[in-house]
Order: sequence, then C-alpha cells, then structure tokens
Amino acid sequence: MEAFLVSTGVVALAEIGDKTQLLSLFLAARFRRPLPLGLGILAATLVNHGLTAWLGVAAGDLVPVSAQRWIVAIAFFAVAIWALVPDKMSEDSAPRAARSNASAFMAAMVSFFIVEMGDKTQVATLMLAAKFNSIFAVGLGTTLGMMLANVPALLFGDRLLARLPLKWIRIGAALTFAALGLIALFY
Repeated sequence: MEAFLVSTGVVALAEIGDKTQLLSLFLAARFRRPLPLGLGILAATLVNHGLTAWLGVAAGDLVPVSAQRWIVAIAFFAVAIWALVPDKMSEDSAPRAARSNASAFMAAMVSFFIVEMGDKTQVATLMLAAKFNSIFAVGLGTTLGMMLANVPALLFGDRLLARLPLKWIRIGAALTFAALGLIALFY
C-alpha cells in the first residue's frame, strides 16, 4: 500500500504545471469533450507507466542493492531540480495528433503517450518501481496521480490553473523528490 500511496502523491504533485497538464488544457480547449480525453489519458498512462514500472523492477533486479540506493537517490535529486523548471508548451510544439481530425480519445492517447516519454513523472515511475519492486502498485499509483492532476485541467481548465500558485507547487514537488532521494539513501 505504501508504494501505491507514495507513487500517487509524488506524481500528482509533480504533474502540477507539467507539460502534460498543459497538453490537457490544450486538448480540452480544442475538443471540449472531457470524458473521451480523460479515457485517452488514462489508456496512455496505464501503458506508459506500466511499461516503465516493469522496466524499473527489472533494472532493480539486475543492479546490486548497494548501487541501487545511490542510483535511485541521484535520480530523485535530479528530478527535484527538474521540478523547479516550469514547463511551457505552445500550440506549435503540441504533437500533430492533437491538431488532426482524429477523435478526442485518440488525440489524447497518442499525444500523452508521446509527451510522457522521458518526462519527470516517467523517470519518477521508473525510480519508484525500482525502489518498491512493485509493477502493479507503482504503475497504478502513478497513473492515479496523473489522473488526479489532469482531470481537473480537462474539466476546469484555465480557471483552475489561474488560481494555483504554480511556483510554490513546483517548490513543494522539488522538496518531495529531494526528500525521497534522502530516504533512498538512508532507508
């Protein structure tokens, strides 16, 4: 249960103001159909984070325990620094699928899968899976965290983000990742 809850919280916090949340806003403005968009995000995240969690557990099995602690800690510290950098996304940088005549579901699924590649939440999923050695709990937890951050963006869009102090949320996310790095070193 710890792996699920930590994974959910870490990704939900890290996702605030992230480029995938900006993509949610873009898709919501373009299609104005939150249900198929949300289902597309869910499908893409389940596949992306499921594969990433599997890779994290596999890597955790191959790397000696003494080295795992340092690798995970360094990765969390790097993501902490990365979380401080605000993401920006213009319509021109959005994936082509979001501008095609494809359905809202397909546009969200394809765009989210692509945009999530190499994103800090994907790196966090990899590290959490290696730490907790659980594909299922981490994959579902990070997916829930992604949905907790992106569904409100689909439903409430600009009104919600205009009221959130993104700078302080990024700082909170960075501190959370730094704390996880310290826990990985000493736990």
